[in-house]
Amino acid sequence: MTTDDPLAAPQDTGSHRSAWGGVLAAALLLPGLQAPALAETPPEQAEMSVKLLHYRDRQPGFDRIKVTAPSVYLMVPVAGRWSVEGSLVNDSVSGASPRYHSAVSGASRLEETRKASDIQVTRYDDRDAWSLGAAYSTEHDYRSRTVSAGYRRSSEDNNTTWNIGAAFSDDWIGSSDDPTLSRGRNTTQLTAGVTQAWTAVDLVQLSLGASWGHGMYSDPYKFPDRRPDRREQYTLMTRWNHHFTDWKATLRSSWRYYADSFGVRANTLETAWVQPLSGGWTLTPSLRYTTQRAAKFYYDPVYDAALGAPLPPGYTATSPQYLSPDQRLSAFGAITVGMKVAYEIAPRWTADLSLEHYEQRAAWRLGGSGSPGLDRFQADWLQVGLSHRF
Repeated sequence: MTTDDPLAAPQDTGSHRSAWGGVLAAALLLPGLQAPALAETPPEQAEMSVKLLHYRDRQPGFDRIKVTAPSVYLMVPVAGRWSVEGSLVNDSVSGASPRYHSAVSGASRLEETRKASDIQVTRYDDRDAWSLGAAYSTEHDYRSRTVSAGYRRSSEDNNTTWNIGAAFSDDWIGSSDDPTLSRGRNTTQLTAGVTQAWTAVDLVQLSLGASWGHGMYSDPYKFPDRRPDRREQYTLMTRWNHHFTDWKATLRSSWRYYADSFGVRANTLETAWVQPLSGGWTLTPSLRYTTQRAAKFYYDPVYDAALGAPLPPGYTATSPQYLSPDQRLSAFGAITVGMKVAYEIAPRWTADLSLEHYEQRAAWRLGGSGSPGLDRFQADWLQVGLSHRF
C-alpha cells in the first residue's frame, strides 16, 4: 500500500518469518502503520498503480529464493472528506529451502504462493485525519490478519503534524514438514511521531514504535530452533529532508535504531537524492547501511563433532533452553545500493523502474566483529510500475 508520508521510511531491520519476507515487504510497501502528511487535505484525484517485483537472493555457489510479485493499488476520494484505498499482492516463490547456516546447503526445493490484501478508510477534517484499516495475508503454512487505526492532527499553520497509531495482528503458523503443527501468535503495535517543517526547505520527523507479541516465534523449518514465546520490539527513527532550490533536488536522510527482547540491536542509516530532470524524468539514487548485534540465543556455525550439522557442540534435547541458527539473527553489517528512475509518460501517467542490490557480511558490522563462519549474503530486486491519477 502506498503512503502519503513525505519522508520515505528505510527498510525494516530484524528477523522475519520467511527468508525473503523483510526484503519483499520493504519493496512492496506492505500494509502497516503509516506516518503523517503535513497537511490534512483530502485527496482530490483517484490514483491507481500496478507494479511487478522480481526478487532473488543467493550465497556463494547457492541460489536460494526467487520471488515474482505483481501488485495493484487503488485510492479513491469519496464525498470530499473521505478516501478509501486498498491493495492486492500475489507472491510466487520458488527456490531452495532456507539453510541453517551458510555452510549447509538447502536440501529441498520449495514452491510457495502468498496472497495479501488490505484496505484503509480515512476521514479528513480541517486539521485532523482519522483512519481505520484491515489487512489479510495467507499461504499454505501461514496466515495473518491485522486491524489498525490512526489519528493525525496538524497545527493551525500546517507546519507541524502529530500522529498516533495502533495495530493488532493475529497470525497462524503451520508447517509442510509437520502437518500436526498449528500454533498462533498475537502482536500489538503502537506508534507515535511528530513531523515539523523546520524551515522553508527542511522537513524533520521523529517517530517511536513499540510492539509486544506472544505466541510461536520458532522457525518450524529449522532444527534445532527454539525461541522465547514472547517478543518485545522497539524503534526510534529520525528523518530529515532538505530541498536544494538551485538544483531543484531533495536530499532525504534517516537514522533508525531497533532493539528487541531477543537481544538484537540494529542501527540503520539511509540517504537518497531525488533529482528531477528535464523532459519529465526523475532519478533517485539511494544508499543504506545497517549494522546489527546478534540475538542472545543465536549460535555460530560450529557443529558438534559427533552429532554433525546443524547441531551446536554439546547439544542435547533439553539444553540449552533457547537457541537458533537463523542467520538473520546473527551479527552482521549490510549495504544496500539502489536507483529509481521515474518518467512522466503523459499528464497523470507515470512509469517507474527501481533496482536495488543488498549485500550482507559479518565483517561489515560496526563496533565489533560479526558472527564468524558465515558466507556473504546477496539479494537483488527489480520493480517496474505504472501509475495513473484520474
